Amino acid sequence: MSGFASLRLIVSAALLGAAFHPMPSAAQGAAQSVTLGPSGLPLPRFVSLKSGRVNSRIGPGVNYSVNWMYLKAGLPMEIVQEYDTWRKVRDAEGSEGWINQSLLSGKRTAMVAPWQRGKDAEIKLLGDPDKGAGVVALVDPGVIGTIKSCTGDWCEMTLGGHTGWINQSLLWGAYPGEKIKD
Repeated sequence: MSGFASLRLIVSAALLGAAFHPMPSAAQGAAQSVTLGPSGLPLPRFVSLKSGRVNSRIGPGVNYSVNWMYLKAGLPMEIVQEYDTWRKVRDAEGSEGWINQSLLSGKRTAMVAPWQRGKDAEIKLLGDPDKGAGVVALVDPGVIGTIKSCTGDWCEMTLGGHTGWINQSLLWGAYPGEKIKD
C-alpha cells in the first residue's frame, strides 16, 4: 500500500472516530487540563518578577549555577514546575530556569506581542474592548504592562501611563480565554 493510501486510511479512521466520539467542549477541556502543583496552585501559571535583579539557575537550589540574570522587575514569567520553594519558569523567549518563589509575585503583567519585536508593528491600545473603539495609544511590541483585568478576549492594561484595552491574543502573560480580575 502506498504512503498516500495509508495516510487516507488513517485520516478516514480519525474522522469516523470523531463522529462517534465527539470532542469535549472547551469548558470541559479546560477543567480537565488543570494540573495543581505541590503549592496547590495551577501549573502552568503566569507570575512576574518582584525584583530588578533575579538569578535564574539550572536547578532548584543555590548550589546550582546561574544561567541567566533578569534585570527587569515586573517581567512576566510562566511557572511550569515546582520543587520545594523553587519554581521552574519560562520567559517570553522560551528560556527556562529555576527561581526562588520569594523573587516572584502574583501581580499579573504581560508583554505585548514579543513575537513581533524587530518588525515594523504597532499595537493599538483601545478605549473599550472593541475593535472599533478609539485608540488610546500605540504600543511597540515587547512593551510590558500591568494587567487590570481580562475577559477571555480582551485585557485592560496599563502601559506606559496609558490605560486601555488590548486583544488578549496579542499578549504573552495571559492564556487564551483566561479571565482575570485584579
